[in-house]
Amino acid sequence: MIGIYMDEEIDVERGLSKEQVSERILANRENVSVKSATKSRREIVKESVFTYFNFLFFLLAVLLAMVGAWSDMLFLFVIVANTLIGMIQKLHAKKVLDGLADQAIQNVTVVRNGRKETVPADKLVLDDVVWFCPGDQIVADALVVEKSALVNEALITGEADEIKKTAGDMLLSGSFVVSGEVKAVLVAVGEESYLSGLTMKATMSKEEELSEMIRSLDNLILVIGIILVPIGIALFVQSYRFNGQSLFDSVTGMVAAVIGMIPEGLYLLSSVAMAMGTMRLAKKNVLVHDMRCIETLARADVLCVDKTGTITEPGMMVYRILIPDCLPRQCAREEVEKRLVCLVKSMDADNVTMEAIREYYREWDKEYETREVIGFSSKNKYSAVLSDGFYYVLGAPEKIWANHDDEMEQVIENYSAKGFRVLAFGMCESLEEGENPKAELLAFLILANPIRENTRETFAYFADNGVEIKVISGDYPLTVSAIAQDAGIAGAQKYVDASTLNTWEDYFYGVEKYNIFGRVTPEQKKILVQALKARGKTVAMTGDGVNDVLALKIADCSIAMASGSDAASTVSQLVLMDSDFSKMPSVVAEGRRAVNNLQKTAALYIAKNIFSLLLAFFSVLLMWDYPLVPSQVTLISAFTIGIPSVMLTLEQNQKPIRGHFLANVLLRAFPAGVTSFVTVAGLVTFSREFQVDLECLSTSCTILVTAVGFLILYQIAKPLKKQHIMMFVGLLFGWLFCMTKVGEFFSITAISKQCAMLTVLFLLIAEPVLYYLTKVVSKLYSKITLFREKGMTKEPK
Repeated sequence: MIGIYMDEEIDVERGLSKEQVSERILANRENVSVKSATKSRREIVKESVFTYFNFLFFLLAVLLAMVGAWSDMLFLFVIVANTLIGMIQKLHAKKVLDGLADQAIQNVTVVRNGRKETVPADKLVLDDVVWFCPGDQIVADALVVEKSALVNEALITGEADEIKKTAGDMLLSGSFVVSGEVKAVLVAVGEESYLSGLTMKATMSKEEELSEMIRSLDNLILVIGIILVPIGIALFVQSYRFNGQSLFDSVTGMVAAVIGMIPEGLYLLSSVAMAMGTMRLAKKNVLVHDMRCIETLARADVLCVDKTGTITEPGMMVYRILIPDCLPRQCAREEVEKRLVCLVKSMDADNVTMEAIREYYREWDKEYETREVIGFSSKNKYSAVLSDGFYYVLGAPEKIWANHDDEMEQVIENYSAKGFRVLAFGMCESLEEGENPKAELLAFLILANPIRENTRETFAYFADNGVEIKVISGDYPLTVSAIAQDAGIAGAQKYVDASTLNTWEDYFYGVEKYNIFGRVTPEQKKILVQALKARGKTVAMTGDGVNDVLALKIADCSIAMASGSDAASTVSQLVLMDSDFSKMPSVVAEGRRAVNNLQKTAALYIAKNIFSLLLAFFSVLLMWDYPLVPSQVTLISAFTIGIPSVMLTLEQNQKPIRGHFLANVLLRAFPAGVTSFVTVAGLVTFSREFQVDLECLSTSCTILVTAVGFLILYQIAKPLKKQHIMMFVGLLFGWLFCMTKVGEFFSITAISKQCAMLTVLFLLIAEPVLYYLTKVVSKLYSKITLFREKGMTKEPK
């Protein structure tokens, strides 16, 4: 055939030669991915350095330089350090994740120089002749030249229909082979393939789907960013024009207020916490495509799992071939098994069931003549072969069995109740496409599927943490229920055959009533996840097959087993590289650690912002000068927020996440910020009445805000552990050293006896103010929450 590159003739039997491959590599016609799973180094540096707040800090530094306030520019060292730390952590995380992602690149069978060889997908070139087998992702657009296969285009069309592809048909990258195999020639690779456009669209949609924590932080920072500019201008005008202060004092006062209102390390700290969590998971062989999903999984209250590959081992084994005495047609066992082997040998070992049966009959080496082969599909739930004038069919009993009777149903139920998988083998004279075969039963195949090691402990962990387990499987409901009960899944006796679910109401109420769903089609998996989300649930889902793709795409958090198809791994946010389901608790633990710790540290930053904002309003309204200077704000922030926030972020914390991120932060931050404001505003007011010197007042305010900051830090860090006590001791000694030994760098002066007494007085007031404010805010929030919870559950539409 004529190839795409330079209209060169391609021999589909021999494939490309070494010289032809080299030509295409030089011409940049390789199948190189257009977008890495992680951001580039340039993007990481750019997003770390060129931020809105860094721009504000730069402007503030310029203003301080213009008035010669060099000692007040100490905050720049903190900003540079924060930026560098965050950038280095993200770059290191990228290195670790890229290394793990390289292990996940699909290998493809390609024909070159007349020989089959296996190469990574990104080493393929235009016009390569490749073989695609069951479970393979189509990695580049290709034209089928030999054989046929059923292809799932769920990622392209959003439908789970399996389309037959034969010679002359196009295979679009992003689709997946369900059964059969094809030889194809690549006609579009790299950025020209359909998969590239699909990847960019998928990436864009992922970036829009922010987790609750990130969305809350974005909203907080947006509001703060808008408010602080006009307040800063108002402070400067009020001080310089109306109070008659010098340009130096007006600029330093305004800068101090603005610095206090900027949560300089909060967003950076959240990114670092997520990056470090991702790195820790990478060391456990968990590939994270999207860092935000760690938080989502930690918040999930429903986990949907498949039976095979999650609860049970991926492999299966044939327990026995059962030919009941009560069958209408009695055939000799040898004759039945001969026809069964004929079917099995004609099929590709493209799923665990067929692999198990082929292994069982591996010593039967006789070849059988067949006229037509129909591969298994998750939609039809059977496979068939035409031989000697009859169709021999293997599949789900209810799909292929024409004459059901109570005795045979009892046989199926007895084995299913013990956790065995039961398949029916039968024969029929004709087979209409899209209809059930209506075959005459010849035998039952009884297959065993052992439960994974540590599965019971894993499900017990989720049960203890209030996470419901929903098992969604294509197998017989009673079989799935028996295995789920053996795995220790709560409510496993509540099962339903998904074929009985017809309307949206059936699904909406079914997900509340049942925990086990059997005979589920790929489209139904998607609807079940939608129904759970409609009930206000946060849904996590595990999957390993092409039939899981639709549901994985719409789940709040999607987890794939790397041992499954490339389809599941491509659309999922998390990939368990060693397919070890017992790693799930460690992923949840990382999410809890990040969210719980960031709630604490965010409260420290937001408390400072609330305090600075209220003090700025207070100063503008009363036409008083701002009582702090930038260097003092830097000193306060370093010892009551910056250093402790890093230490709190890194500590272990596996408590279940309760409530909403923003509400949890404000419940701590608002009373703390108001307490700081009330005490400092009182100190400023009394000091002005007693005509205390402004420099003396500044130092007193620094001492008071720091002391109140330590009180707030104590409340947020509770319950105190040994490392917390050591942290407090270190912070206190560090702060005292700066105050006494290098005080001039932070504009610290000696204070009068009168000023010291006022400082102690308002410090004593701080603890009861914080205590009662916290109680009032908590009680008010509880009443609001109860009011909002009425009628929260959505009704079906």
